[in-house]
Amino acid sequence: MTDYGHDLLFGTFLTPSAAAPERVVALAQQTERAGLDLVTFQDHPYQPGFLDTWTLLSWVGAVTSRVTLAPNVANLPLRPPAVLARAVASLDRLTGGRVELGLGSGAFWDAIAAMGGPRRTAGQGVDALTEAITVIRALWDTEQTGRLDLPGDYYPVAGAKRGPAPAHPVGIWLGAYKPRMLRLTGTAADGWLPSLGYLSSLDDLAEGNRRIDDAAQAAGRPVTAVRRLLNLNGQLTARASDRLLVGPPEQWVEQLATLAVQYGISGFILAADDPALIDPYGQEIAPAVRELVAAAR
Repeated sequence: MTDYGHDLLFGTFLTPSAAAPERVVALAQQTERAGLDLVTFQDHPYQPGFLDTWTLLSWVGAVTSRVTLAPNVANLPLRPPAVLARAVASLDRLTGGRVELGLGSGAFWDAIAAMGGPRRTAGQGVDALTEAITVIRALWDTEQTGRLDLPGDYYPVAGAKRGPAPAHPVGIWLGAYKPRMLRLTGTAADGWLPSLGYLSSLDDLAEGNRRIDDAAQAAGRPVTAVRRLLNLNGQLTARASDRLLVGPPEQWVEQLATLAVQYGISGFILAADDPALIDPYGQEIAPAVRELVAAAR
C-alpha cells in the first residue's frame, strides 16, 4: 500500500447513449461546470445503442473549454493503432492538449468479429496491444526523421510518415486486470485504469500495484511513471453505511482519501449519468478529498 504522490484527478464515466445524444453532451458540459477534470466514455463500436466514441469525444471537445477527454477505454481491435494515433493527436491539437488515451486489448470477440474485426485469444490480445503502443508512440515522435518501419505480427508498419505530434505528452492508460496486462502497464504505459466493479476486493488494487511496480522497476522505470486511476460507482445517501461510496458526502471523502493514500489511486472516475450526482461530486467531494490527502501527505 502506497501513495505515488500524483496530483488528484476527478471525472465522470458517461454512457454514450445514442437515444439521447443531447443528454450525454449536457452531462459532459455539467462535468466541466462542476469543476471536475475528466470526461470519459466507454468504447464499444459494435453497440448500435451507443454513439461512436471518437465522434462523441470530438463533439464534446468542441463544446467544452477546460475538461480533459478520454476513451475509457478505446477498443483496439476495431481501431487500428496507426489511425488511432493520428485521431488522438488531431483531437489533442484541436482542443489545446486536452486528450488522454485509455486503451484496452479487446473483449466481446463475437461482436468484434461481427464488425469485421479480428478474433483473438487473451494472449494474442496482449501481444497486439504491446505492438500497438509501440506504433502509437513512434508515430507521435516527430523528432525522429525518416519514415517508420516496424515489423509486427498484428500491426506491421512499412514506410509510414510520422505525425502529427499531439499538443502535449498524451498518456496511455491501460484497462488491465490479469498478470500479463499488469506487467505491460508497468513496462510501457503511463496509467492503470481498472474498474472497481471488476475487482473482487481492494486487495486486488494492492496486488495490481505490486505487479505494476515490479514490472516498472525491472524495465528501469520509476514506479511513479504509472498513474493509478479507478472507475467507480457510488450512491449519495443521507445515512452512512459500511459499503464503499454508499453514504453521505463526508463518507465519500474519507473513503476516496483512503484509496489515494493507502492504495495509490490518483484518478477517480465516477460512473455518473445522474445529473444530481455530478455537482456534489465536483463541488463538494473532490475539493474535500484534495484537502484531506494534502494534509495526509
